[in-house]
Amino acid sequence: MAQRNKALPKGIELVFGAARAASDKQADRITILDVSRQLVITDFFLICSGNSERQVSTIADEVERRLISETGVKPLRREGRREARWVVLDYVDFVVHVFHREDRDYYNLERLWADADVIDWED
Repeated sequence: MAQRNKALPKGIELVFGAARAASDKQADRITILDVSRQLVITDFFLICSGNSERQVSTIADEVERRLISETGVKPLRREGRREARWVVLDYVDFVVHVFHREDRDYYNLERLWADADVIDWED
């Protein structure tokens, strides 16, 4: 169920910027989930995927580069960069998950967090 919030929460503009950066590197199936009701440690998940380890790495690098250059925001933590099958960028208010397509289908975070609202965003 898609939702469009009237009052945008704190990190949403940064999440939208991260989604645009991922889109610019041809990330597939870009989804933003509002997990603020389910989790206290973060508000949003940005989930996207690439078709190869190289593309996964490129998408994650572009998200990080763009957020640093446009907003000065750096991730608190980065995980998975070496294998580039599931790269996680933790920005505290939101977490970016960049999957290899096969790993995304396997872990299926959208099903796991099915009770979270999907946030509409403009590419």
